[in-house]
Amino acid sequence: MTTARGLHAHVLETLGQRIVDGVLPAGTVVRPELVASESGVSRSVVREALRVLQSLGLVEPRQRVGTQVLPVSSWELLAPTVIRWRGASPAYFVQQRELLELRLGVEPVAAALVAGNAGASGDTGLSGDTGLTGDTGSPGQAVLLAARDMLDAWGREDSRAYLEADVRFHRALLTGSGNAVFTHFAGTVEALLRTRTSESRDTISRWTRDAAVRHEAVALAVVAGDAAAAGEAATALLRVTRDEFIAEAPSA
Repeated sequence: MTTARGLHAHVLETLGQRIVDGVLPAGTVVRPELVASESGVSRSVVREALRVLQSLGLVEPRQRVGTQVLPVSSWELLAPTVIRWRGASPAYFVQQRELLELRLGVEPVAAALVAGNAGASGDTGLSGDTGLTGDTGSPGQAVLLAARDMLDAWGREDSRAYLEADVRFHRALLTGSGNAVFTHFAGTVEALLRTRTSESRDTISRWTRDAAVRHEAVALAVVAGDAAAAGEAATALLRVTRDEFIAEAPSA
């Protein structure tokens, strides 16, 4: 039996995806009675879904007009839900490029901050070139362990484990920076990374050993406490990824 929450989620997903896909373009008036009839739900369920869409900037109620679809410029483009919808839409490659460009301005700074913290504390977490010692719960250690897990997953040809390690790597980098805004941005980055699991137009060619090694280079600089090297390695990592998406994007 479908619960009220399940009905709400279904209507929300359907309307949100249609708006993002352009099936319901900006200026369209969404009529709750028609949506309720089509979906087989009550108008109260539709109204609840519309309130969520309003909070995400996708629609807005207007007097004597009704609930109207808003243009992309009004959307909460960093909200994980919107990222997921755009990731399943024709805007997939556009979103990847836009957010990778944003990440180029954020993650290298985060990497430098984590490295600076590691250097200041004297906890490099390194034993020789590859071993780990010290507090395995430190931000630098979490970054390095995630990078090593990416390499391990590549060796086992486990794309799911590779993705999960990739998500942990970037989350640890952002949350370990000590910057509350960067920490908030971690959810955005995770949502963006996860859109690749269902995107048939995007191959997994970047889920390679070379990509994992680039992540490890960032991590090694972080745990060594070298802020400049960490920032440079993170910049190189993101630039390669951005350039790959640009090259792979379909022609207009």
